[in-house]
Amino acid sequence: MSRKWMRLDNAALIFPAIRRRRWVNAFRVSATLAEPVDPAVLQQAVADLMPRFPSMYVRLRTGVFWYYLEEITAPPTVREDYAYPLTLMQDKELRACCLRVMYFRDRIAVEFFHSLTDGTGGMVYLKTLTARYLTLKYGAEIPPEEGILDWQEAPKPEELEDSFVRNTNGVVLNDHEPDALRMRGTREWDFLHLTTGIIPTQALLEAAHRYKSTVTVFLSAVLEQTILEYQAECCPNRERRKPVKVTVPINLRRLYGSKTLRNFVLTLNPGVDPRMGDYSLEELCKIMAAQLAAEGTPQQMAGRIAANVTPQQIAAIRAVPLFLKNFIMGIIYTQRGETKGCINLSNLGQVRMPEAMTPYVRRMEFIIGPQRSYPNNCSVASFGGETYVNMIRNIREPELERRFYSRLVELGVPVLIETNSPETRKGS
Repeated sequence: MSRKWMRLDNAALIFPAIRRRRWVNAFRVSATLAEPVDPAVLQQAVADLMPRFPSMYVRLRTGVFWYYLEEITAPPTVREDYAYPLTLMQDKELRACCLRVMYFRDRIAVEFFHSLTDGTGGMVYLKTLTARYLTLKYGAEIPPEEGILDWQEAPKPEELEDSFVRNTNGVVLNDHEPDALRMRGTREWDFLHLTTGIIPTQALLEAAHRYKSTVTVFLSAVLEQTILEYQAECCPNRERRKPVKVTVPINLRRLYGSKTLRNFVLTLNPGVDPRMGDYSLEELCKIMAAQLAAEGTPQQMAGRIAANVTPQQIAAIRAVPLFLKNFIMGIIYTQRGETKGCINLSNLGQVRMPEAMTPYVRRMEFIIGPQRSYPNNCSVASFGGETYVNMIRNIREPELERRFYSRLVELGVPVLIETNSPETRKGS
């Protein structure tokens, strides 16, 4: 009996093509529980969810013209977490399964190859998995709400659709923009440094409201100001400075009402050119908010979708062998994919769950790995009155996160620091 397969969604096509021997685009979501995780029960929960999430339980396969995803016949084996978050997903692993389910003490973590889904879809899976685990372990009765799916229900067609194809307007948006500053450092190949800033959500909201902005805009502006100041110290000649832009993923489900569990995110790169002068934090917040509002409309985003979808629908391009597509996509990604921003700031926002789960869950987090060509990334999620700002890097120098968290404290936002870096101790 042949296995079922599915095409990669429009955003997912690039990730297999640009992966490297020491880099794969992946992310992690995790839930920290009130008690230690029982691995046998977690394994049963993973198995129970297989029919409900057919787009997650797949492996990466190579065709003549495109990569594709093929269902697996047995659930992935739950394993104990080790080393550091987001250890490299080797090709051999991707050919077996494109997600990992791990545990460590009281934490459940799931890591996804980005071709499967984005942070929103990953969080739906994690919350449903955690709910099923709690039911099996404690008999908790958890309703399918707040992003938790009924594990016994059949998957819905809209959850499996490629929403990019459905929401293109066919009018390609020309979005030429200058390259941004590239952060540098001493590369480390065998370790990812993770620094988590734990912030009272109310304090963060109050700070953002003082600058008449959202949390995403406020954090992006603070990060942008940090990089501007760092560049000014490293490059006193203003004329030689590069634009500073923070890449912000936009969840398109909110714009188009999509229910897909696959990728449905596009990025914007709001920022400023330091050659034009200095900027206060208030000005940066206004600029970031205005650029995101102007470029993040359904009409503008549909044009960006069209720029990605239209070429893939041309028969001549579809007939190009995969190895040539990989070469071409690699060039395009090098020129346009990461050169327009300095760092990602991806905010999943407030993670909500049914009241029946709250006695069992202490913490929810989201971590995206470093990009292929720049060493730092930032991801944010809020839960239980705390906001977890995770900054990850594959370089030795902790300069960016040190400056960023220090700047938040200067602005009156208390930050408790946790880190896995051996040179830094836990502190506040």
